[in-house]
Amino acid sequence: MSDELLYRLENRVAVITLNRPERLNALTKDMMQALLARLSACAMDDGVGCVVITGVGGAFCAGGDVRAQARVATEGSPETPEQRTDTLRASMEASRLLHEMPKPTIAMLNGVAAGAGMSLALACDLRIAGRSARMTTAFAKVGLSGDYGGTWFLTQLVGAARARELYFLSDVLDAGRMEALGLANRVIGDDELAAETMALAEKLANGPSVAFRYMKRNLNVAVSGTLAAGLDSEAYGMLRSRASEDHKEAARAFVEKRAPVFKGR
Repeated sequence: MSDELLYRLENRVAVITLNRPERLNALTKDMMQALLARLSACAMDDGVGCVVITGVGGAFCAGGDVRAQARVATEGSPETPEQRTDTLRASMEASRLLHEMPKPTIAMLNGVAAGAGMSLALACDLRIAGRSARMTTAFAKVGLSGDYGGTWFLTQLVGAARARELYFLSDVLDAGRMEALGLANRVIGDDELAAETMALAEKLANGPSVAFRYMKRNLNVAVSGTLAAGLDSEAYGMLRSRASEDHKEAARAFVEKRAPVFKGR
Protein backbone atom coordinates (compact mmCIF):
# COMPACT_ATOMS: atom_id res chain seq x y z
CA MET A 1 0.00 0.00 0.00
CA SER A 2 1.04 3.59 -0.64
CA ASP A 3 2.48 5.62 2.26
CA GLU A 4 -0.10 8.19 1.20
CA LEU A 5 -2.81 5.95 2.64
CA LEU A 6 -2.82 4.71 6.24
CA TYR A 7 -4.88 1.78 7.50
CA ARG A 8 -5.75 0.20 10.79
CA LEU A 9 -8.37 -2.29 12.00
CA GLU A 10 -9.70 -1.69 15.51
CA ASN A 11 -12.67 -3.47 17.11
CA ARG A 12 -13.99 -4.45 13.66
CA VAL A 13 -13.70 -0.84 12.43
CA ALA A 14 -11.46 -0.30 9.40
CA VAL A 15 -9.99 3.22 9.54
CA ILE A 16 -8.63 4.48 6.21
CA THR A 17 -6.69 7.74 6.44
CA LEU A 18 -5.58 9.91 3.52
CA ASN A 19 -2.00 10.95 4.30
CA ARG A 20 -0.73 14.00 2.38
CA PRO A 21 -1.16 16.71 5.01
CA GLU A 22 1.24 19.08 3.24
CA ARG A 23 -1.24 19.14 0.30
CA LEU A 24 -4.44 18.96 2.38
CA ASN A 25 -4.64 15.26 1.47
CA ALA A 26 -5.14 16.02 -2.23
CA LEU A 27 -5.52 12.83 -4.24
CA THR A 28 -2.75 11.27 -6.30
CA LYS A 29 -2.83 8.30 -8.65
CA ASP A 30 -1.00 6.11 -6.11
CA MET A 31 -3.34 7.17 -3.30
CA MET A 32 -6.44 6.37 -5.34
CA GLN A 33 -5.09 2.98 -6.41
CA ALA A 34 -4.34 2.18 -2.77
CA LEU A 35 -7.76 3.43 -1.64
CA LEU A 36 -9.56 1.34 -4.25
CA ALA A 37 -7.59 -1.77 -3.27
CA ARG A 38 -8.22 -1.21 0.43
CA LEU A 39 -11.96 -0.61 -0.01
CA SER A 40 -12.27 -3.72 -2.16
CA ALA A 41 -10.56 -5.75 0.56
CA CYS A 42 -12.73 -4.27 3.32
CA ALA A 43 -15.90 -5.03 1.38
CA MET A 44 -14.96 -8.73 1.29
CA ASP A 45 -13.51 -9.04 4.81
CA ASP A 46 -15.93 -10.52 7.37
CA GLY A 47 -13.67 -9.13 10.08
CA VAL A 48 -14.61 -5.58 9.04
CA GLY A 49 -17.99 -4.41 10.27
CA CYS A 50 -17.71 -0.70 9.47
CA VAL A 51 -15.39 1.52 7.43
CA VAL A 52 -14.30 5.03 8.45
CA ILE A 53 -12.46 7.30 6.00
CA THR A 54 -10.72 10.48 7.13
CA GLY A 55 -7.62 12.61 6.53
CA VAL A 56 -4.43 13.44 8.41
CA GLY A 57 -4.07 16.90 9.91
CA GLY A 58 -6.60 19.66 9.46
CA ALA A 59 -8.17 18.47 6.22
CA PHE A 60 -10.34 15.60 5.03
CA CYS A 61 -9.41 15.87 1.35
CA ALA A 62 -8.89 18.88 -0.91
CA GLY A 63 -9.80 16.86 -4.00
CA GLY A 64 -7.53 16.33 -6.98
CA ASP A 65 -3.96 17.61 -6.97
CA VAL A 66 -4.37 20.80 -9.00
CA ARG A 67 -0.61 21.20 -9.45
CA ALA A 68 -0.36 17.79 -11.10
CA GLN A 69 -3.42 18.57 -13.22
CA ALA A 70 -1.86 21.85 -14.33
CA ARG A 71 1.32 20.02 -15.33
CA VAL A 72 -0.66 17.64 -17.53
CA ALA A 73 -2.63 20.54 -18.99
CA THR A 74 0.55 22.36 -20.06
CA GLU A 75 2.84 19.45 -20.92
CA GLY A 76 0.29 16.98 -22.22
CA SER A 77 -0.06 13.28 -21.47
CA PRO A 78 1.28 10.20 -23.28
CA GLU A 79 -2.14 8.59 -22.88
CA THR A 80 -5.02 9.08 -25.28
CA PRO A 81 -8.21 10.78 -24.01
CA GLU A 82 -9.87 7.37 -24.02
CA GLN A 83 -7.11 5.86 -21.90
CA ARG A 84 -7.30 8.73 -19.42
CA THR A 85 -11.09 8.35 -19.26
CA ASP A 86 -10.76 4.62 -18.52
CA THR A 87 -8.15 5.29 -15.81
CA LEU A 88 -10.32 7.92 -14.12
CA ARG A 89 -13.44 5.79 -14.33
CA ALA A 90 -11.63 2.84 -12.76
CA SER A 91 -10.43 4.95 -9.81
CA MET A 92 -13.96 6.32 -9.31
CA GLU A 93 -15.05 2.81 -8.28
CA ALA A 94 -13.93 3.93 -4.80
CA SER A 95 -17.10 6.02 -4.56
CA ARG A 96 -19.28 3.12 -5.64
CA LEU A 97 -17.68 0.83 -3.07
CA LEU A 98 -18.24 3.34 -0.26
CA HIS A 99 -21.87 3.64 -1.33
CA GLU A 100 -22.63 -0.01 -2.09
CA MET A 101 -20.40 -2.24 0.05
CA PRO A 102 -22.62 -4.34 2.34
CA LYS A 103 -21.55 -2.62 5.57
CA PRO A 104 -21.83 0.92 6.96
CA THR A 105 -19.32 3.55 5.82
CA ILE A 106 -18.57 6.82 7.63
CA ALA A 107 -16.72 9.94 6.51
CA MET A 108 -15.07 11.61 9.51
CA LEU A 109 -14.78 15.22 8.35
CA ASN A 110 -11.91 16.80 10.27
CA GLY A 111 -11.49 19.77 7.93
CA VAL A 112 -12.08 20.79 4.34
CA ALA A 113 -13.70 18.35 1.89
CA ALA A 114 -13.47 19.84 -1.60
CA GLY A 115 -14.03 18.58 -5.12
CA ALA A 116 -13.45 14.85 -5.32
CA GLY A 117 -12.89 14.91 -1.54
CA MET A 118 -16.45 16.12 -1.08
CA SER A 119 -17.63 13.44 -3.52
CA LEU A 120 -15.95 10.70 -1.48
CA ALA A 121 -17.55 12.04 1.71
CA LEU A 122 -20.99 12.11 0.06
CA ALA A 123 -20.51 8.51 -1.10
CA CYS A 124 -20.41 7.34 2.53
CA ASP A 125 -23.53 6.31 4.42
CA LEU A 126 -22.89 8.82 7.21
CA ARG A 127 -20.86 12.02 7.57
CA ILE A 128 -19.70 13.09 11.02
CA ALA A 129 -18.22 16.59 10.95
CA GLY A 130 -16.05 18.56 13.30
CA ARG A 131 -17.05 22.18 13.86
CA SER A 132 -14.13 23.35 11.71
CA ALA A 133 -15.20 21.18 8.76
CA ARG A 134 -15.98 22.81 5.41
CA MET A 135 -17.37 21.50 2.13
CA THR A 136 -17.29 22.85 -1.40
CA THR A 137 -17.78 21.30 -4.82
CA ALA A 138 -14.89 23.56 -5.99
CA PHE A 139 -14.87 22.27 -9.59
CA ALA A 140 -16.17 25.46 -11.20
CA LYS A 141 -13.26 27.40 -9.67
CA VAL A 142 -10.76 25.31 -11.64
CA GLY A 143 -12.82 24.94 -14.81
CA LEU A 144 -13.78 21.29 -14.33
CA SER A 145 -17.15 19.55 -14.42
CA GLY A 146 -16.78 17.13 -11.48
CA ASP A 147 -16.08 13.48 -10.76
CA TYR A 148 -16.25 10.65 -8.19
CA GLY A 149 -20.06 10.69 -8.25
CA GLY A 150 -20.50 14.06 -6.58
CA THR A 151 -23.24 15.27 -8.91
CA TRP A 152 -25.24 12.07 -8.34
CA PHE A 153 -24.78 11.93 -4.57
CA LEU A 154 -25.45 15.64 -4.05
CA THR A 155 -28.61 15.52 -6.16
CA GLN A 156 -29.89 12.58 -4.11
CA LEU A 157 -29.11 14.31 -0.81
CA VAL A 158 -30.26 17.90 -1.41
CA GLY A 159 -32.33 17.81 -4.60
CA ALA A 160 -31.64 18.89 -8.15
CA ALA A 161 -32.04 22.66 -7.73
CA ARG A 162 -29.74 22.94 -4.70
CA ALA A 163 -27.17 20.59 -6.25
CA ARG A 164 -27.01 22.79 -9.36
CA GLU A 165 -26.50 25.87 -7.20
CA LEU A 166 -23.70 24.25 -5.22
CA TYR A 167 -21.94 23.05 -8.37
CA PHE A 168 -22.30 26.23 -10.40
CA LEU A 169 -21.34 28.62 -7.57
CA SER A 170 -18.93 26.42 -5.57
CA ASP A 171 -20.02 28.04 -2.31
CA VAL A 172 -18.05 26.99 0.78
CA LEU A 173 -20.37 25.42 3.37
CA ASP A 174 -19.48 25.58 7.05
CA ALA A 175 -20.43 22.76 9.40
CA GLY A 176 -23.70 24.40 10.43
CA ARG A 177 -24.80 24.80 6.82
CA MET A 178 -23.75 21.24 6.05
CA GLU A 179 -25.92 19.99 8.89
CA ALA A 180 -28.87 22.16 7.84
CA LEU A 181 -28.71 20.78 4.29
CA GLY A 182 -28.45 17.20 5.52
CA LEU A 183 -24.88 16.79 4.30
CA ALA A 184 -23.59 16.21 7.83
CA ASN A 185 -25.45 13.73 10.03
CA ARG A 186 -23.82 15.12 13.16
CA VAL A 187 -21.60 18.08 13.99
CA ILE A 188 -19.23 17.54 16.91
CA GLY A 189 -16.56 19.62 18.59
CA ASP A 190 -13.19 19.09 16.93
CA ASP A 191 -11.61 17.71 20.11
CA GLU A 192 -14.30 15.04 20.44
CA LEU A 193 -14.64 14.17 16.75
CA ALA A 194 -12.36 11.14 16.61
CA ALA A 195 -13.61 9.57 19.85
CA GLU A 196 -17.29 10.04 19.05
CA THR A 197 -16.93 8.87 15.47
CA MET A 198 -15.10 5.73 16.58
CA ALA A 199 -17.73 5.04 19.24
CA LEU A 200 -20.44 5.24 16.59
CA ALA A 201 -18.42 3.12 14.16
CA GLU A 202 -17.79 0.44 16.78
CA LYS A 203 -21.50 0.34 17.62
CA LEU A 204 -22.31 -0.24 13.95
CA ALA A 205 -19.42 -2.66 13.42
CA ASN A 206 -20.65 -4.85 16.26
CA GLY A 207 -24.33 -4.62 15.32
CA PRO A 208 -26.45 -7.04 13.25
CA SER A 209 -24.23 -7.19 10.15
CA VAL A 210 -26.58 -9.38 8.12
CA ALA A 211 -29.48 -6.99 8.72
CA PHE A 212 -27.26 -3.99 7.90
CA ARG A 213 -26.24 -5.63 4.60
CA TYR A 214 -29.84 -5.92 3.42
CA MET A 215 -30.92 -2.65 5.02
CA LYS A 216 -28.27 -0.84 2.96
CA ARG A 217 -29.33 -2.71 -0.16
CA ASN A 218 -32.96 -1.67 0.41
CA LEU A 219 -31.99 1.96 0.94
CA ASN A 220 -29.94 2.02 -2.26
CA VAL A 221 -32.80 0.48 -4.23
CA ALA A 222 -35.08 3.17 -2.78
CA VAL A 223 -32.87 5.88 -4.31
CA SER A 224 -32.97 4.76 -7.92
CA GLY A 225 -35.40 1.85 -8.18
CA THR A 226 -39.16 1.49 -8.46
CA LEU A 227 -41.54 0.75 -5.60
CA ALA A 228 -41.88 -2.81 -6.89
CA ALA A 229 -38.10 -3.23 -6.86
CA GLY A 230 -38.02 -1.86 -3.32
CA LEU A 231 -40.69 -4.29 -2.14
CA ASP A 232 -38.86 -7.20 -3.78
CA SER A 233 -35.62 -6.17 -2.09
CA GLU A 234 -37.32 -5.80 1.30
CA ALA A 235 -39.00 -9.21 1.04
CA TYR A 236 -35.74 -10.98 0.25
CA GLY A 237 -33.82 -9.07 2.91
CA MET A 238 -36.39 -9.81 5.60
CA LEU A 239 -36.35 -13.55 4.92
CA ARG A 240 -32.57 -13.65 4.81
CA SER A 241 -32.09 -11.62 8.00
CA ARG A 242 -34.87 -13.54 9.75
CA ALA A 243 -32.84 -16.71 9.19
CA SER A 244 -29.68 -15.15 10.66
CA GLU A 245 -28.17 -16.09 14.00
CA ASP A 246 -28.24 -12.40 14.93
CA HIS A 247 -32.03 -12.30 14.66
CA LYS A 248 -32.39 -15.45 16.74
CA GLU A 249 -30.06 -13.99 19.37
CA ALA A 250 -32.04 -10.71 19.40
CA ALA A 251 -35.30 -12.62 19.85
CA ARG A 252 -33.85 -14.58 22.79
CA ALA A 253 -32.45 -11.42 24.33
CA PHE A 254 -35.85 -9.71 24.06
CA VAL A 255 -37.56 -12.54 25.93
CA GLU A 256 -34.77 -12.68 28.51
CA LYS A 257 -34.79 -8.88 28.93
CA ARG A 258 -31.09 -8.39 28.13
CA ALA A 259 -28.99 -6.72 25.45
CA PRO A 260 -28.30 -8.93 22.42
CA VAL A 261 -24.76 -9.97 21.53
CA PHE A 262 -24.47 -9.97 17.75
CA LYS A 263 -21.98 -12.20 15.91
CA GLY A 264 -22.50 -10.88 12.39
CA ARG A 265 -23.98 -14.07 11.00
